[in-house]
Amino acid sequence: MKILGLDSSGLVASVAVVEEDNLLAEYTVNYKKTHSQTLLPMLDQIVKMIDLDLDTLDAIAIAGGPGSFTGLRIGSATAKGLGLALGRPLIQIPTVDGLAYNLYGSRDMVCPLMDARRNQTYTGLYEFTPKGMEVLEPQCAVGINEIIEKINEKNRPVVFLGDGVPVFSSFIEENCQPPFSFAPAHLNKQRASSVAALASTYYKEGKLQTAAEHSPDYLRLSQAERERLAKEQADE
Repeated sequence: MKILGLDSSGLVASVAVVEEDNLLAEYTVNYKKTHSQTLLPMLDQIVKMIDLDLDTLDAIAIAGGPGSFTGLRIGSATAKGLGLALGRPLIQIPTVDGLAYNLYGSRDMVCPLMDARRNQTYTGLYEFTPKGMEVLEPQCAVGINEIIEKINEKNRPVVFLGDGVPVFSSFIEENCQPPFSFAPAHLNKQRASSVAALASTYYKEGKLQTAAEHSPDYLRLSQAERERLAKEQADE
């Protein structure tokens, strides 16, 4: 089983190919270029470096949200285009789940934090058992205070990761009661290898969709949509 993983849900653009339990290639960039400039050239480089025949892929895994609205649309369009061209199914991985999968095997509870602006975060709570990753709190968009309250209630050591860590680190240090730590640099951002690896379990469970069925999961309205609704309500 060979899976192509794509993640453009945040600041990071990442492409990877996983075959069974073997990571064949990964190209990850965390730089101030738009994903429309980087994602396909990164894929092209991987194809050339490992002599990848795209027709040998079994599925295309995509970090399906939440995250940057623009980034999600770019990743979604790329995955859908590849799926249609190759006649391959898509596997949609919740972005926060994929981020948590970076820390597979952690003994501590795992809490991804993505900066959702306005003092909110895309987050969830996870643990790893002999059966794999268990979702304690499914991905959601909440205030940082809400997820810290849940962590305090569980009263278990926790490790944080994601681009929300530098944004909320002071709040965490002041309000998180159980022991906590922050993931190191090579594990603390989105990685397509984690998306592809988690997708391998989805594939075996039959959690597939066609390119036509796929659409990003934004979890909340965009700023433009919120402003439009506010204007409509004000005009009523």
